[in-house]
Amino acid sequence: MAPARALLGCLLLGLGLARRGDPAGQFWHVTDLHLDPTYHITDDHTKVCASSKGASASNPGPFGDVLCDAPYRLILSAFDFIKNSGQEASFMIWTGDSPPHVPVPELSTDTVIKVITNMTMTIQSFFPNFQVFPTLGNHDYWPQDQLPIATSQVYNAVANLWKAWLDEDALSTLRRGGFYSQKVPSNPNLRIISLNTNLYYGPNVVTLNKTDPASQFEWLENTLNRSQQNKEKVYIIAHVPVGYLPYSSGITAVRQCYNEKLVELFRRYSAVIAGQFYGHTHRDSIMVLSDGEGHPVSSLFVSPAVTPVRNVFEKETNNPGVRLFQYEPRDYMLLDMLQYYLNLTEANLKGESDWKLEYILTQTYGIEDLRPQNLYGLVKQFAILDSKQFIKYYNYFFVSYDSSVVCEQKCKALQICAIMNLDRTSYTDCLKQYYIKHSH
Repeated sequence: MAPARALLGCLLLGLGLARRGDPAGQFWHVTDLHLDPTYHITDDHTKVCASSKGASASNPGPFGDVLCDAPYRLILSAFDFIKNSGQEASFMIWTGDSPPHVPVPELSTDTVIKVITNMTMTIQSFFPNFQVFPTLGNHDYWPQDQLPIATSQVYNAVANLWKAWLDEDALSTLRRGGFYSQKVPSNPNLRIISLNTNLYYGPNVVTLNKTDPASQFEWLENTLNRSQQNKEKVYIIAHVPVGYLPYSSGITAVRQCYNEKLVELFRRYSAVIAGQFYGHTHRDSIMVLSDGEGHPVSSLFVSPAVTPVRNVFEKETNNPGVRLFQYEPRDYMLLDMLQYYLNLTEANLKGESDWKLEYILTQTYGIEDLRPQNLYGLVKQFAILDSKQFIKYYNYFFVSYDSSVVCEQKCKALQICAIMNLDRTSYTDCLKQYYIKHSH
């Protein structure tokens, strides 16, 4: 038996080497385009864009302004960069929010559909034969946030718009509730589950007091269960993330009751879920979901926005960003993430866009890959007092918008607790520990 065992060991070792030698699979993540079609340069800075809501634009240029949503030229520059980056990717995820942040009366269902149509056609013109997996954002509806639990004009419109990307099964649930699942054509055992987490978003009054809006929970559980039986891996994509907002105390991105339900499902099927990808916050952040015993089981990534917009009361915002993920082509484990960005101030000064690599996640933080246990170890480093790793992370949180940003004490506790604790009990315990430490 010994020689046979030794031979098996050699074969397994050989497999490992061959596996590491395979080129990584890649996909792009783009989110929160927020096109403002009214953006234009004018001497009256209060009239540069509708999205500044009458506030004076701070320093408007050809690629935008921090008090405005994205001009079309900024969005074109992002897709032009992706197209000419030289990176071979097998698909793109696009996690929603095409219309601008303007008061409800300034939009309509027709306008919202027109903006989503414009963005869809823009992507298709840059990437005519490329697989894209879209999701709806809370602004991809009129009135904003009020996404319904049954078929609607918007759901029907996007199903028609996205026919080139999605199969009939996916289109049928998209029409019914704004969500779908589909296998990735070039990756036989990988399934994308595109959730409509806007149904769980606090401001959505349509879903108040509903246990399972649009029966999405039931559908999600059935879909994950089927994937488990079929030995598939799943990437979860959605607009509004699960978990707690890292810049607020005790506020979940979706309603707390729905958050608990999602966390429970994601824990139960963590062996199937190979990654989770979100937008909505406009910031660059990670989360690590742990099981009930505190063992890390799932890696989550929130991508920063293409729009640089902030409101007049905020000091910080984000530079525009897009990102590329690398994955192991056999089991879809996430290997790395490359974050690209546009220095908006520089682009406006030069009158040309120069998208650059901001950082490579494993190299910046010295970790092996993006598995939950490695991210968990990294966040433990963040928690150390004066952690250089965390200083870097917080600068990247705003996509290198302002290198003088500081996040200490309560700010840092909120960040760390949100990264590591996605359910109410563990998050509350985490903040309690912080307050106990700082009350002595």
